[in-house]
Amino acid sequence: MSEEIEFDAESSATTWAAFGDLMSVLLGAFVLILASVIGIQLLLHNRLDEEVKQRQEQTAKLKTLEQALAAPLAAGRVTVINGRIGISGSVLFALNSDQLQPEGRELLQSIAAPLRDYLGAREEILMVSGFTDNQPVRVVNGRFADNLELSAARALTVTRTLIADGVPSQSVFAAAFGAEQPVSSNDDEAGRAKNRRVEIAPIPRPKQDGKADAAQ
Repeated sequence: MSEEIEFDAESSATTWAAFGDLMSVLLGAFVLILASVIGIQLLLHNRLDEEVKQRQEQTAKLKTLEQALAAPLAAGRVTVINGRIGISGSVLFALNSDQLQPEGRELLQSIAAPLRDYLGAREEILMVSGFTDNQPVRVVNGRFADNLELSAARALTVTRTLIADGVPSQSVFAAAFGAEQPVSSNDDEAGRAKNRRVEIAPIPRPKQDGKADAAQ
């Protein structure tokens, strides 16, 4: 009889030990799951905060840019869409030309000072991009091989004019896109006129390499 009682006690002890081990495993798994959920929630919260911050910065940037260009915007001489300043090519240049028209020269002169002041308060530079329609360049003086070359010449003309009017040379550069990235259809003249344009876009200033600076 005593042997049976002793056997039952040992069996019960083994059962409780196994139960305790199982509960420990379950508790550990629960803690890991809980920690993972909390970690994911914190990560999502941080990402959301970062996205909200970026949107607020973009909104503030756009508002500052629109305030700087209030006069030409009100006159309908430029547009600001998603932070990109758009100028119709017909305002700046005659067809197939990279020589500024008087109206275009006056317009660039009117926006140079506001752009200079805008850049002075931000770590940004200006990318001046030239765009054309898809029509072949008319060979008049043989200067331009194609639309890409024409758009490059126009972007350089605008860039040099802005520099001459006070925009720091280290804060502006030219880019050419030719007939790529149209904003309208090239199937009619109205659409082609919209595609012949110059855009000025503030972008973040490239970070300098500290090691390279130290080596110099």
